[in-house]
Amino acid sequence: MTTANLDAATLKGVVRGGLIREDVMNQIWDISKIPLPFTDAIGTETSKNPYKEWTTDALAIPNLTNAVIDGSDASGNNTVLGLRVGNHHQISTKVVRTSFRADASDVIGRTKELSYQMMRRQQELRRDVEAIVLTNQASFADTGAAAGKVGGLPSWLTTNFSAGATGAIGGFQSSGVTALRTYGTARALTETLVRDAVQSVYTQGGDPSIMMSVPGTIRKFSEYLFTSSARVATLMSDQGKTASAATAMGSVNVFVTDFGTLKMVPNRLQIPYVGTAGSTTGVYSAAGTSADVFILDPSYLAMTYLKGYRTEELAKTGLAENRQMSVDWSLICNTEKSHAIIGDIIIASAVTA
Repeated sequence: MTTANLDAATLKGVVRGGLIREDVMNQIWDISKIPLPFTDAIGTETSKNPYKEWTTDALAIPNLTNAVIDGSDASGNNTVLGLRVGNHHQISTKVVRTSFRADASDVIGRTKELSYQMMRRQQELRRDVEAIVLTNQASFADTGAAAGKVGGLPSWLTTNFSAGATGAIGGFQSSGVTALRTYGTARALTETLVRDAVQSVYTQGGDPSIMMSVPGTIRKFSEYLFTSSARVATLMSDQGKTASAATAMGSVNVFVTDFGTLKMVPNRLQIPYVGTAGSTTGVYSAAGTSADVFILDPSYLAMTYLKGYRTEELAKTGLAENRQMSVDWSLICNTEKSHAIIGDIIIASAVTA
């Protein structure tokens, strides 16, 4: 190849990629995050078999006629029996298959391709679990032909339950599984719905401290709290001693009610849905237009593991290394009365009083 004017464009035009070296940063920029708002907020337990059971109990309602005659004999039995409930385990996996050549190659942003892919799939596995546990999924046992499934949080909550018209509870069944809740007509979130849910949890004995939903719903509620109809006290921020530290307050992340102070937690891994009113059919996807709002007392929730997050080396197949990441997990909802669900909320709708 000859040229009268040797410039950069000419060098790049040389057959087979040109003569100028590529200038590629040896770093990978990743926008996906690993924080798990729900999992990180609750407890952790271990399981001894793939059906985790626990008992729930509650004090009797105060007896306003509790008076006896002096010297009278004891009679009756005031024992209150608890309830034995349980949740099936679910095995979730990710698999990596990397050829010997790919692992040996000098790849941008990582030293070894196999190690990098294993790390990424482990992160994805944790994100999968976070998303699944917040969906309306009924529990059932592994049959050998069908994989066992964890009962997701919406399938547990029955006492403090709010849904659109035709919506109905699922809940723990006498057969030992949870049932899907029925979706209601989509509706806008209101301050009254939130306050009623918090009061309901408090009345049942819970101490709710978290309000969790998809980012769009949390944003709409935060925006509403700035409006004149919200009846919220003055929003303040400590700006320090210098005027240069002034900050424009544009959000609310704590909502104080008469029955508990709620930290407003947006969860980017909670998947929106489109629910069919009057049916248990709901499609979860990024294109969903509705979401659940959860009012939580995290001290009565836990993730439990029969086998925690682990990586296993699989048999080599030809010129490739194989690894499997897996976790055998379930959700413990110690007492569903300590939480509330406000379902069928239209994410894009403005919040009202």
